[in-house]
Amino acid sequence: MNKRKKGRKFSRKSDVRKALLRALISALFLREKIKTTKAKAKEMSGFAEKFITKAKKGDLSSRRILAGYFTPALVKKLINDIAPRYKERNGGYTRVIKLGPRKSDGAKMAIIELVK
Repeated sequence: MNKRKKGRKFSRKSDVRKALLRALISALFLREKIKTTKAKAKEMSGFAEKFITKAKKGDLSSRRILAGYFTPALVKKLINDIAPRYKERNGGYTRVIKLGPRKSDGAKMAIIELVK
């Protein structure tokens, strides 16, 4: 029996899709709030939360895993600034707020932000 595949494709090949999500998550961690389409926001929120959970450990293994995805400055910000905020929190680090449609093409828009 065929099971449903997890995740959205965004009409892109896998390497381009991974680069898109990595760039969006990097922007989210730098600015802590970004505006994007609703589908992209929902897809990246799960990945962003997994990265924050990794950063909460803060050990060498976690740093090396994060360094494979992000720049050294972003890894430092993630471990030193963002992760300690969520020390007592068990998940739910991001919030997706739905907005109206985009004027040009009617795509559903959303704001994704890190919970304070």
